[in-house]
Amino acid sequence: MSDSDGKKTLGLRGGARPGNVKQSFSHGRTKNVVVETKRKRVVVPKPGGQKPTGPGAGPIGDPKKRPAGITDAEMERRLKAVQAAKAREAEEAAQREAEEKARAEERERRRAEIEAKEREEREREESLKAKAEEDARRKREAEEAAAAPVAEPTPAREQPSKPAPAATPRKTERDREDTKKRSKGGDSRRSGKLTVNQALAGGEGGRQRSMAQMKRKQERARQKAMGGQVEREKIVREVQLPPAIVVSELAVRMAEKIGAVVKSLMQNGMMVTQNEVIDADTAELIIEEFGHKVVRVSDADVEDVIKEVEDKPEDLKPRPPVITIMGHVDHGKTSLLDAIRNAKVVAGEAGGITQHIGAYQVKTDNGTVLSFLDTPGHAAFTSMRSRGAQVTDIVVLVVAADDAVMPQTIEAIAHAKAAKVPMIVAINKIDKPAANPDKVRTDLLQHEVIVEKMSGDVQDVEVSATTGQGLDDLLEAIALQSEILELKANPDRAAVGAVIEAQLDVGRGPVATVLVQNGTLRQGDIFVVGEQYGKVRALINDQGERVKEAGPSVPVEVLGINGTPEAGDVLNVTETEAQAREIAEYRANAAKDKRAAAGAATTLEQLMANAKANEDVSELPILVKADVQGSAEAIVQAMEKIGNDEVRVRVLHSGVGAITETDVGLAEASGAPIMGFNVRANASARNTANQKSVEIRYYSVIYDLVDDVKAAASGLLSNEIKENFIGYATIKEVFKVTGVGKVAGCLVTEGVARRSAGVRLLRDNVVIHEGTLKTLKRFKDEVAEVQSGQECGMAFENYDDIRPDDVIEIFEREEVTRTLA
Repeated sequence: MSDSDGKKTLGLRGGARPGNVKQSFSHGRTKNVVVETKRKRVVVPKPGGQKPTGPGAGPIGDPKKRPAGITDAEMERRLKAVQAAKAREAEEAAQREAEEKARAEERERRRAEIEAKEREEREREESLKAKAEEDARRKREAEEAAAAPVAEPTPAREQPSKPAPAATPRKTERDREDTKKRSKGGDSRRSGKLTVNQALAGGEGGRQRSMAQMKRKQERARQKAMGGQVEREKIVREVQLPPAIVVSELAVRMAEKIGAVVKSLMQNGMMVTQNEVIDADTAELIIEEFGHKVVRVSDADVEDVIKEVEDKPEDLKPRPPVITIMGHVDHGKTSLLDAIRNAKVVAGEAGGITQHIGAYQVKTDNGTVLSFLDTPGHAAFTSMRSRGAQVTDIVVLVVAADDAVMPQTIEAIAHAKAAKVPMIVAINKIDKPAANPDKVRTDLLQHEVIVEKMSGDVQDVEVSATTGQGLDDLLEAIALQSEILELKANPDRAAVGAVIEAQLDVGRGPVATVLVQNGTLRQGDIFVVGEQYGKVRALINDQGERVKEAGPSVPVEVLGINGTPEAGDVLNVTETEAQAREIAEYRANAAKDKRAAAGAATTLEQLMANAKANEDVSELPILVKADVQGSAEAIVQAMEKIGNDEVRVRVLHSGVGAITETDVGLAEASGAPIMGFNVRANASARNTANQKSVEIRYYSVIYDLVDDVKAAASGLLSNEIKENFIGYATIKEVFKVTGVGKVAGCLVTEGVARRSAGVRLLRDNVVIHEGTLKTLKRFKDEVAEVQSGQECGMAFENYDDIRPDDVIEIFEREEVTRTLA
């Protein structure tokens, strides 16, 4: 409590009024407060002090002896306050002690750092001083040695037993200095280090001259003193000389000075510098003048590093056979292979027609591993089938029992015979009522294919890809044929393989399907393939799984090529990237020169003949872009066959990948349409084509493309089925709906989406699927069309492989009449 003057008062018992504090006095260290009231004078002790004396003084816990006016609660509160003050004081003291200790440690650490820096500075100064003294001493000794005359070496028995008196004080002083430095630790810091001065002076601890070197030096000095000419030992080298070489490179190969080579050239009447190129004949004269031997080499010698290496018989190990499926269109080649490998490849092909070469590896029930190549059957893919026959061991000729031998069947027989590989005839569709396998065997006789049932040596098996009949017999025949061939390869060598197919993938870059023929291809190998080179970044097998290596007869997709190779190119593994780059550059330059020579006329008569031929023949220029290299090559070959004396088709450019603005610019400058096979133009290319009125036609079946171009070139133009693109939609999310399947949540980004229109699914501007819509919904209602900017749900008919960010292309077909411009 406190009064109006701010002075402390104490509550008193018995209704006593509070009084003012009059005075205070001490008992030892504790002060007592005297409170004067109107009734009596009370002495209140300070808590924690000594017991007060006088009236009312007594023990705190004793109510009878407690000072008047102090209650139990007040007394307890005062005791707690005293205890808290003591604890706080102890905590502050401990904190002050810790801070003082930390400051002392910091001062000690700083003092140690300062002392270490000073000690290091002293040592560095002493080291520099010792180094300067050592350099001065060595320089002085070198000058004295140079001034001394060259004398004959004195035999050991005639050497004086004592050193010269003049050298004794210097040596003693040097020993004293070295001892002083070692005592300070300066010499130990530089022990084991060779300085330039030590190497040149040959002092203690440095390089010592050999006895032979000393004898040669003395011999040269003696010949010089006698006035003779010091002859240099000539080293004759074999200098590799290409068709052209830079002067500086020639000097390096001869190990001669560049100035001497330039001087020799000037003396022969050639005013050249070290950076100019000279021909091989001039370089040969210079090399012979310098006394070296010439070894002529050519640019083609760079390929010597990948020449065939003969494998030892003991290194050869059995390998799986490579089987190629051949035959006519729609005779069931892919279906037969699907039945063997239990896959569904036909469902993903346009019109059920194989457009590319597929490479698969199959493991039979008895553990036999077989590698299959599925080649297209259309006539335009003749070159692709021929490449399949070149890399294969066994050809399985598929002939439909209800259709007999057809033109493409005859071509397959010719390719198999040209490749000199054994053939097995698979008579397919034996389950059909119209099947007549004996007619097939009889028709094969006309083409010199005699089966075993006709007393020949060619195995024939009746199979059915639908029911599975005869599949085991076919696999047994293949295994028997491979055992007869005794196929072997050396897996422990650099890999050699053939490119079956190549394409440009937007996400993965150039991808090549390679069938390894010999050796083992591993991840990280450096290789050259055709005009391209690279390093194996990843290997993917036919199941889509990543593998670390691929042995003989194993087909894999190779990632890591710097460009798209040609189908049929040979892949060779090299030791270094420099070798691979050099070989690829040489091949690219050779191919460029070959194309330039083929397109150029060498004589005036040829120029006049070409000009006259161009006047009489009308050309239909086109640009071809395809999804894979093999398809592009096959289309170009088909285009070359179209035409007669009046009209012909000219392919300005063919490539792999999506249609770009560069293609549109070339087409616009040449007045040519762009033929896209399973590829699409990107957004900028589409806009540019619309602005410049460049026609872009898309195809997914090669029949349509060939027939369309043939009709346009011949002028027999019928009604055209024209596609009008009415809209594009982007898939934002994919949902699974019970009873419907996967439904794509889409946003119509351009045009309109109609339920009755056809659709294509694009992934990275490459056609994945073409079909119709199963449903088109706006919220929960089925609608006929959805405008641009609105969201909708789409489901494809018989197709569920849809992903977010895929693009849906909506189009309508109409029949129009066209004329040849």
